[in-house]
Amino acid sequence: MIGYHEAVARLRDGAGRLGTERVALRDAVGRVLAGDVASPLALPPFDNAAMDGVALVSADAVMSAGSEWDIAARIGAGDSPPEDGASAWEIMTGAALPARADTVVPVEHVERLPADASSRPRIRLREDAQAGANIRRRGEDVQAGQRLLCSGALIDAPHLMLLAGVGIDAVEVARRPRIVLLATGREIVAAGEPLPAGGIHDATSPYLRVVAAAAGADLMRVVRVGDDVASFDAALDAALADGADLVLSTGAVSKGCYDFVPAALDARGAERMFHGVAMRPGKPVFAARLREGALFVGLPGNPLSTAVGFRFLVEPLLRAWLGMAPEAARWVSLAKACTKRAGLLAAFHGAVTCDDEGRLQARVAEAQASFRLLPFSQSSVWITLPAETDRVDAGTRVQVHGPGHLRPPAWFPA
Repeated sequence: MIGYHEAVARLRDGAGRLGTERVALRDAVGRVLAGDVASPLALPPFDNAAMDGVALVSADAVMSAGSEWDIAARIGAGDSPPEDGASAWEIMTGAALPARADTVVPVEHVERLPADASSRPRIRLREDAQAGANIRRRGEDVQAGQRLLCSGALIDAPHLMLLAGVGIDAVEVARRPRIVLLATGREIVAAGEPLPAGGIHDATSPYLRVVAAAAGADLMRVVRVGDDVASFDAALDAALADGADLVLSTGAVSKGCYDFVPAALDARGAERMFHGVAMRPGKPVFAARLREGALFVGLPGNPLSTAVGFRFLVEPLLRAWLGMAPEAARWVSLAKACTKRAGLLAAFHGAVTCDDEGRLQARVAEAQASFRLLPFSQSSVWITLPAETDRVDAGTRVQVHGPGHLRPPAWFPA
């Protein structure tokens, strides 16, 4: 058995971005950028009106209330601004300013007057107008060539808005790691099927399918292999033929007479990386590098052990394969003292709450048994306690983790 941090280091050793692909912007949300993105243009691309009103040439002077102006033309959004010697134009929000204009007076600060003998519209200012007011300057938001997003950023909807706003319609992203899941155990029955005597429904495969996608991976296929080595080998060969980067299994990695996975991989010439990690739950986890080059991680079969193994061992590997830096640590005070087994890193599920005075606290859920699904379903964060101690007192700062490496921890009112 090795320590948790050593296990992560072995999995991540030499791991880097697996590849890149260019995707349309509409398909980029949830993907990880494979390079910095710079703006091809300024935003706004030209000086424009921040509101409906009248554009004036002030010559940097205050324009007094009561002053009257002849309106030369109306400029709407999308119109080319006129190039004339006028001093006032009616203008709409977002419309480009004439070259000489340097102020926009809001429409509510303008009084319309009867047209003069030339039939030109006229206006009178209701109050003083300051030079430079109500104009969005070219490049005020983004300068041409400015870096907008860094390599390794997870693209979300606001990023999409920004990229579209500067005219970018496609981006280079990291290729998703490809995973195949082999579910062992002859007692496992799919949800919706009747349970035979001694059977249990497969809770982990649907869970892993969802969390793998949320972690930026492509879980290509789930195969039930029971406790049969021949079926396991055939499914493993098929996964490798399909280009899997990682083969996961659930169950059959501990010390029982049906725990066949380590021996089956030894027979295939796989190179063991570790068998057993000083963490709880999930201690029996197994990892190897297959002779064909892909990695294999065997997760314990109990649901919470599976969840912990994936979150704290597999996701750091996926993060390296996506070209992302290790997760930033987040620390919160522990609400209530916890005991644990010394020598094992403890991964508890729970919640971060905010009390009436605005203080965040990490609260470990009462029920932590690795077979209990209901308390886990009511939790929102992971809380890890260090291996070297058997007790952590209330008020101690402890590390909290989101449900997945791409999902930061959330907090709830106490």
